[in-house]
Amino acid sequence: MQNPVIERIAALRKEMNEAGVKAVVLPRTDAHLSEYISAHWHIVRYLSGFTGSAGTMVVTDKEALLWVDSRYFLQGAQQIEGSGIILMKDGLPDTPSIAGYLCENLSKGDKVGINGMLMSIDETAALRSRLNAAGIELDVDFDPIDRIWTDRPALPSDKIFIHDEKYAGESAASKMGRILDSAKAQGAQAYFTSALDEIAWILNIRSNDVPCNPVATSFLYVAPSGSTLFVDEAKLTPEVKAYLAEAGVATAPYASVLTALAALPAGVKVLLSGSRASGAIAHVLEDRYVKGDSPVALPKAIKNDVQIAGIRQAHLRDGVAMVRSLMEIERTVAAGERLTEMDVADILLRHRSKGDLYFDLSFESICGFGANGAIVHYTADETSNTVITKGNLLLIDSGANYLDGTTDITRTIAIGEPSADMRHDFTLVMKGHIAIATSVYPEGTRGAQLDALARMPLWKEGKSYLHGTGHGVGHFLNVHEGPQSIRLNDTLAPLTPGMLTSNEPGVYLADRYGIRCENLVLTIPYEETEFGKFYAFETITLCPFDRSLFDTSIMSAEEIRWVDDYHRTVYDRLAPLMEADERQWLAAATAPLKYPPLKSKHKIWL
Repeated sequence: MQNPVIERIAALRKEMNEAGVKAVVLPRTDAHLSEYISAHWHIVRYLSGFTGSAGTMVVTDKEALLWVDSRYFLQGAQQIEGSGIILMKDGLPDTPSIAGYLCENLSKGDKVGINGMLMSIDETAALRSRLNAAGIELDVDFDPIDRIWTDRPALPSDKIFIHDEKYAGESAASKMGRILDSAKAQGAQAYFTSALDEIAWILNIRSNDVPCNPVATSFLYVAPSGSTLFVDEAKLTPEVKAYLAEAGVATAPYASVLTALAALPAGVKVLLSGSRASGAIAHVLEDRYVKGDSPVALPKAIKNDVQIAGIRQAHLRDGVAMVRSLMEIERTVAAGERLTEMDVADILLRHRSKGDLYFDLSFESICGFGANGAIVHYTADETSNTVITKGNLLLIDSGANYLDGTTDITRTIAIGEPSADMRHDFTLVMKGHIAIATSVYPEGTRGAQLDALARMPLWKEGKSYLHGTGHGVGHFLNVHEGPQSIRLNDTLAPLTPGMLTSNEPGVYLADRYGIRCENLVLTIPYEETEFGKFYAFETITLCPFDRSLFDTSIMSAEEIRWVDDYHRTVYDRLAPLMEADERQWLAAATAPLKYPPLKSKHKIWL
């Protein structure tokens, strides 16, 4: 039987030929430039079979190619096998950019097609500039997908609900006032956003439109004269309509957004974020927009006191669920019962869903055993689902959305007796993790300036990992958010008190095992001296690391002390919430590695 992907690409090429398009660029996103998308927008998955959360497909009249980052090198290769699609390993020196490939393989006078809603202002402008310089035209209105994908899922219609201010800590009216102040400072009178996480945060609304992301499919126009939420009527309850009206927000049909923006008066200047608004939005506004910084990104990332209190409580409940999950996994394996990667995901879901204020997972759980653990964003399915047996490592990356906070945690655990190599590699990763956790840095420091701390123990042995060390985390919102990050490439956003960021170095040995160790850390004030303000990280996640994987012979006294202090804190905070047998298990899991004599100034537990 022929691979259906081959037939779908052939159908796309027929549409391209009829439109005079030589190549089409298909980003894996939606009309809101989201990382996580609803079923309606899984165009790249439909055309390639690739299920990862990031990637861009290019189809020409001769070739089909898929660009993926390092997280998906292994997964991408596996999933497109037999389709004829070429895997392009983005970020490697020998891999051309998409624009570079198009300029090299197309001719002067050729046309490239895109759906302008699926590419940001900045991306659209950069692509057009490169193509035009080579004499290649860019058509931003090429969108034949509905004609190819005849059973395409509809847009989500889940109801919107209000995220109570007792969890959010600030009203929608207050947030819109701050946004308009920022827009004014940037030379605009209004702000438009298509980013679903921004809309959810601004209006204190949530929905269930995207798996694991509690957002509502909509667009938002914020203006002093009155704001408008563009949303399907079916998603609005009478309660939500009344709430929005009280906040000064009218509603209009979702599909009317471009027409409404095109009709704005000539004197209105609308602030757009170059990276978060699509080129199609800028096109209809013509000269009535100002491209600037999102006025939402920083306020959303800096959690207020109410949110921070909720985050702490959410991590207590999540820690209890994690401990209970780890206990069940351990006991199942010890009893010789069959346990698969998908079983582990089910165990995590069952224990988390019993917790107060639980809403959903914050992402689909990654449970990779042995070689599957070396696939960075692996998700088990019926084909790959592996039985967990003694003699290798199990990597578990999971999290949840609670009404008062979002969690994201990775633990690597040994199933049976770990080898010396496993313990050595795990300890190298933990040394990097501890270096980030204990770092102290001056005001204005960006994550890229700390990133090498996490990588240095691995680098010294010729090892590394290609993903970022840390990403921002939302509050009952998206598990990945900006503007801050800890990674090699600089996002130029300073780490600021109130920001919640992951700390997750790792190492991956293809066909053997993967290791990642992740906690969430909160940027906090540390001290102020004659040299200025200094900040540090407070570790928020509460769950033991696998003590059997530590090789203390390559750890410093301070690193050992950090692990012991962390484990003591985990026990002290979780034990009161547990039953007697659970406390006994936790006591053993958090027992000291050893206590060398050491007096450390660094204080991270508040």
